[in-house]
Parts: sequence; C-alpha cells; structure tokens
Amino acid sequence: MEQKGRSGAKDVALLARVSTATVSRVLNNSQQVDPATRERVLAAAAKLRYVPHGAARTLRSHRSKMVGAIVPSFDYALYARTTSALQQRLDERGYALVLAEHHYDLGTETRIAGQLVERGVDAFVLVGLDHEQGLFSLLEDYGRPYVLTWGVDQLHRHPSIGFDNRAATFEAARHLLALGHRRIGLLSAPVLGNDRARARGDGLRAALAAQGLALDEGCIAYAPISLAAAEAAMARLLALPQRPTAVVATNDVFAVGAMMACRKAGVRIPEQMSITGVDNTDLGATQTPGLTSVATPVTEIGRAAADQLIARLEGRACDAFQAYPVQLVQRGSTAPPG
Repeated sequence: MEQKGRSGAKDVALLARVSTATVSRVLNNSQQVDPATRERVLAAAAKLRYVPHGAARTLRSHRSKMVGAIVPSFDYALYARTTSALQQRLDERGYALVLAEHHYDLGTETRIAGQLVERGVDAFVLVGLDHEQGLFSLLEDYGRPYVLTWGVDQLHRHPSIGFDNRAATFEAARHLLALGHRRIGLLSAPVLGNDRARARGDGLRAALAAQGLALDEGCIAYAPISLAAAEAAMARLLALPQRPTAVVATNDVFAVGAMMACRKAGVRIPEQMSITGVDNTDLGATQTPGLTSVATPVTEIGRAAADQLIARLEGRACDAFQAYPVQLVQRGSTAPPG
C-alpha cells in the first residue's frame, strides 16, 4: 500500500500556535507544559492524525516484523484462543505479536493503534466490524495492513476473516423452534460497539420472524461476559411472570451461567428449560447435560489472519476476504418444551 504524505511536527505546531519544541515536549509527556497548551497540541495532533516519525523513519528501510492485535478484552477466553493461534503462526514465520485490549471502547482502540504505529508495528489484527473511521484513516495514512476478524464484511470494504455471527444464533433458534419452542429468551453482551453481539441477537430475531413470531423485549437480558453476570441475568429471566421455555445465549459463557442459575432455582434442563450457546467450547461440552452449541472457527481465524498479513507485508497475493461456516452441535441441553 502506497503511503500518503503525512503531517509533521511543524504542521502541528502551526495549528496549535506553539513551537515545535513545545510539540515535542507534549508528545513526550513532559510536565513542563501548561494544561491549556497541552490540550491545544493534542487536539491539533489528533486533527492532523500526526504520529511522531521516529519509528516511521526506521520502518521505511527496516520492518519491525511486529504485528499488533487489539482485542476487546483479555477476560474472554475465545479471544485468547484466536490470538494464541495467531501468535503461533506468526512465530513460525519470524514475526512477533504485540497484544493490547480496548475494553469495548472504540476510541481507546484508535488511540492504542496510534501508539503502536509510533512504536513501529507493521500490521494489525482487529476484532469485529465496528471501528472508528479515524482508525482506518490512521492505518491507511501510515501504510499499515490490517484485517478484521470474527466477522465478515459483506460489502468488502475492509479485509476480513471470520464467520456469520447472525447465522450462528439463527441455527440455534431454528433448532429450538423445530423442537416446538415459541417463547425464547436471549442472553447477550451489551451491543454498543459490539457488532458480534448485535448480529447474534439479530439471528434469533430473524429465526423467530421466519415463523411469524417476535422476540419479547422483556425476555432479553444483557450482561458482561462472565459466569457470575450470566447467572444473575438468567435469574432475572427465570423470575418473569411468564418466563421463556428456552434461551439462546450468545456465547457458551452466558449459556453455562444460565445453566448455573437454573440449577440454583431448581429448574430442570432440558425438561423445563432448553439452553443453547455459541462457540462450542469445552466449558459447555463438559456440563451435565452437555450444552447444545454452535461451533465457530476461532483458531482457524487466528492462523488465517497471520497468513494474510504476512503475505501482504511480503508483497504476495492473498485472499483478503475469508468466511468460515458454522455448525450446530446438539447435546442434551435442548428438548421439546415440557
């Protein structure tokens, strides 16, 4: 990718009405700059998408062979599995992985990407399809290849490797509908800045709509991704005057938390409550009964992302858009409504 002309420290200084020395002090976190001036310089640097050129100058002749992966959270085990597969494939080819998290804050993601560009990172692996336009502008301006993972960009605007998150929950819901369930609940992560959660909720809605049904908004519970939060969220659904007979959880952590809540409340699975998950993890497979879940290609995504970025960095042809299938794995957590 051809690099565009970049703004320099002089441009930032001119816009902020300060000297280049002041710009340098601010960007090097010197405490010898008053707060108002610091804010002007930072605002000017952000507007011009300026990244200090020290590392960039080096990279014009020498690549760092570092790839940055910025994930939403280190707490979610599935992201760890993807990045582990990514790291192994990169290591085989002599590249190193730099890992960061943005806590589902897309502004933080853009800021971290700028810091990694400054430190000479060659290319980026990003999670999902939701990102600030400023992030794409930054990476394109500095000629940094990137690939989106865990989703499929249907419009082919950005290189992507993943699967159809909507299809995953559509398959789970279709299975429940075939068993005879009509009142189905949803356990999900918050959808703000999280296209995976949004698409998985849409998959349930689409499956219900295909049968002339609608998702009761009162049967939706949102929670952070943890067993304790999922258990509490499921407890709220179980307390409804007319609770669902089945629940689609948008990942296996939510599904197992839901199973924990049912056990605590004395609700039998699957006789009184059917539960499905997504990602087909060992966590769900080893439950009693085993969790019906949708298998997703989390390790394949990591390896393919490494292969694509290395190919692009080395000037070789590659497939910029790769979509993997998903598959429902039926176990004992689902049955016809009692």
